Amino acid sequence: MTPESPRLSKSRILSGLQCHKQLWWRVHEPDAPELVPDAALRNLLDQGSEVGRKAREYVPGGVLVDLPFHQFDNKVAATRDILQRDPPAPAIYEATFLADDSYAAVDILERGPRGYGVVEVKATNSLKPDHIQDVAVQVHVLRRAGLSVERADLMHLNPDCRYPDLSNLFVREDVAAPVEGVLLGIPDEIAAQRRMLEGPLPQVPIGDHCTRPHDCPFLKRCWPKLPDYHVSSLYRIERKRVLEYEANGYATLYDLPSDLELSHIHARQVRAVTAGRMVVEPALARALSEFVSPLAFLDFETVSLAIPRWDGCRPWQNVPVQFSCHVEERGRGLVHHEWLAAGPADPRPALADAVVAACAGARKVVAYHASFERECIRRLAEAAPRCASELQRIEQKLVDLLPLLRKHIYHPDFGGSFSIKRTLPALVPGLSYRDLKIGEGETATLELMRLMFTGDTMPPEERAELRVALLRYCERDSWAMVKMLERLGGLVGGQLELF
Repeated sequence: MTPESPRLSKSRILSGLQCHKQLWWRVHEPDAPELVPDAALRNLLDQGSEVGRKAREYVPGGVLVDLPFHQFDNKVAATRDILQRDPPAPAIYEATFLADDSYAAVDILERGPRGYGVVEVKATNSLKPDHIQDVAVQVHVLRRAGLSVERADLMHLNPDCRYPDLSNLFVREDVAAPVEGVLLGIPDEIAAQRRMLEGPLPQVPIGDHCTRPHDCPFLKRCWPKLPDYHVSSLYRIERKRVLEYEANGYATLYDLPSDLELSHIHARQVRAVTAGRMVVEPALARALSEFVSPLAFLDFETVSLAIPRWDGCRPWQNVPVQFSCHVEERGRGLVHHEWLAAGPADPRPALADAVVAACAGARKVVAYHASFERECIRRLAEAAPRCASELQRIEQKLVDLLPLLRKHIYHPDFGGSFSIKRTLPALVPGLSYRDLKIGEGETATLELMRLMFTGDTMPPEERAELRVALLRYCERDSWAMVKMLERLGGLVGGQLELF
C-alpha cells in the first residue's frame, strides 16, 4: 500500500460497491458540487441522526464517543480507551475503528458474553438489501481491528408503532447469517477499490446500478443527453423495454414503426408527438359528465416525520398540515378557502374542521391523483373523530382529474409525464409554477417542516414570507385544477358551467 493511498470510510466503500467510477470521483474530487447535499438529503440526514439518537434509549447504559464526525483518529482513540475501561461499558455509541486504512463507525456496539454485537440503526420502515452490505463492511473492519464480533443486528423503524406509545418504535432483526455471506467478498472488493483508485478514472458502463440502491450524485456526468422524444419518454416505460427499442434501432418516438404493438396511452402519446398536436379522444365528453357542479377543487400538503409526534401517527406517515380549496358557490362564483399549520402542535383537528366547512356545499370534490387526497382525508378522520362522518362524505365525493387526462388526451409538451407541473402549462398556456417562490412538492414539504418546527426562531419577516410562499404554492395546485377542467370542457365543444 503506497503512502498516498486514501483511507476508505464505510460510506466510501459502499459507494464503491455501487460503482467504482462514483468512488473514484468521491475520493479524487471530494469538493465536487454534486457532493454538496441538497435540502432533501439534509432533511433525511437530520432525521436519520434523530433516529440514531433515539435508538440509544432502547439499548441503554452505553458510552457515547462524542466527537465531531471528521475527527476519525480521535474517535478511534476514544473508542480504544472506552474498550479498556474496568468495569467495561455494556455498549458504546458511535464506536469507531480503523484497520488496513479503512474506517467504520458503529451506531451501537454491544458487549456480549463471548464478544461484541454490531447494531446498525436505519431510519427506514423495513430491512433493505443494501443494509446487509453496510453491516458487513462494519463487521469486516472491526474484525480486522482485532475485535471479536459475534452478532450483527439491524434496528429499523416499526411501521406498526403509533404515537404516543413509542415502546415499539424499533424492530430489531438478526442479520448475522446474510452478513457472513456478504463478508466473503468484502476483502477482495476493498482491495479492488484500492487498486482502482491508484489509476485513472475507470470506465464503467451506465446501467441499473446508477440508481440502485441510491441515485448516483454523478448521474449527469455519465448519462448522455438524450434527443427530444427519446423512447425512454414513453409514459412509465420499463427500462428493459427501452433497451429493446434501442437495440432495434428505435431511438425516438418518430422511429417507432406504425405496426408496433403499444399500450393505449403509449399509442396516443406517439400519435400526438408525430402529429405535433394534442390528441383528444371522443370519450372525453362522456367522462366529463362525472364532474357535476357545484364542485370543490381540493389539494393537501403534508409533512413526513421519521419519529412521529402526534397521536396515532406512525413513522414516516404523510400527515396533512395544509390545504387549498376553490369552491363553486351559487351567486359568488369560485371562492377560495385555505388553511396552514402555525406551529408544532397537532394540526389535524383544526385542519379537519376547515376542510369540512370548505367542502360543505359541493356535490363533487375534484383532486389530482385523488388517492393521495383520499388518504389525507382518512388520516384527518382518525385524528378528528367528531368530523369523521362529514369527512367520509367528502371522500365519497372525490373525483380524480388525473385519469381523465391519462385516458383521454395527450399533448406533446407533456414529455411522458402526467404530473400537474407538466400538464398545466401545456393545457393552459401562461399558467405554471415558474412564477412562485416554491414551485414543487418536495420543496413545499421541507419548507412546511421548517415553518412548523423552527418558525419561532425565524425573523418575523422571513417567517411571514415563507408562510405566504407556501400558501401561494398550495393555492396554485387547486387553481390549476379549475383551469384545466375548464380547458377540458372547451376541448369537447363547450365550456363546463361553473357557478
